[in-house]
Amino acid sequence: MLYFESLTAAEEVFKALSTPMRLKIMEMIYKDNTLSMNDLSEALGLTNGAISMHVSKLEEAGLVRIKTTSGKRGTMKIVLPKYDRMMIDMAPQKEAALCYTDDIRIGYYTECHGAPTCGLATKNEIIGSFDDPRVFSFPDRFQAGILWFTHGYITYNLPNHLQAGQTLTQLEISFEISSECPGTNEDYPSDIHFSINDQPLGVWISPGDYGDRSGFVSPSWWPEALNQYGLLKTLIINNEGTFMDGTKKLSATTINDLHIDYNSYITFRLEVPKDTPNCGGCTLFGEGFGDYNQAIRVKAFYLEEEIETKSSL
Repeated sequence: MLYFESLTAAEEVFKALSTPMRLKIMEMIYKDNTLSMNDLSEALGLTNGAISMHVSKLEEAGLVRIKTTSGKRGTMKIVLPKYDRMMIDMAPQKEAALCYTDDIRIGYYTECHGAPTCGLATKNEIIGSFDDPRVFSFPDRFQAGILWFTHGYITYNLPNHLQAGQTLTQLEISFEISSECPGTNEDYPSDIHFSINDQPLGVWISPGDYGDRSGFVSPSWWPEALNQYGLLKTLIINNEGTFMDGTKKLSATTINDLHIDYNSYITFRLEVPKDTPNCGGCTLFGEGFGDYNQAIRVKAFYLEEEIETKSSL
């Protein structure tokens, strides 16, 4: 999938697709991946020079690639599409002035104890083998883009950038997540428990494990029978309590209850206990997997203490 984080970043693609002829070329090569430059020229009634110009614009925008192969009259240039879908984040990201933001990759956990079915994978391959909990200790876990287990827990140390005189007012932790069942099942609830520094934050029930289509950013080799995408959820802890997506209140635990200051460690845990009523597992999707192409995103909002200065005569 071709992904752009803003409209501005996708400007060259918009330019390349701004003419009906290039749109037609794209439609044709998606229907038939054996078309050469000469084939396109004959089908569209254009000169070789005109076809070369249009294809060059598409190639510069990263939409197509040229494959040179042998033909009846020498070499042929086959025009092939590079991506099967495109995603553009159209809305600009609005950040508060007083906010620290970090992205934590899926594999950068400090602890992970997961029971089969379980596993890890990078964009290029499965780490180790399926349903072997030992893979959670393998060094290449740091490159992982997806992680799953039936029951167990995973712990991350979150960065704490607070300085003396800064007071934490809100924590937002967003991630793409789903349940985990053998195969996939959209109706497969799972009780996922959250805590920070051993302080329970509440339980969110994941509706299911999604596999009706491929994830928008998942690699093409990813098996169809496995988890394909999740839901993008945001856990919010502020002075009113703990919420999921800002609307569903999970608990009365407030940001003050966590007692986080500039000297504190912040330990975040997601857990599916074996004895919870809905033991439906957990899947975390990071960069290169699922629908959203993001790691675990942490935003720490804070207030700056006003320091009064006195001058003496």
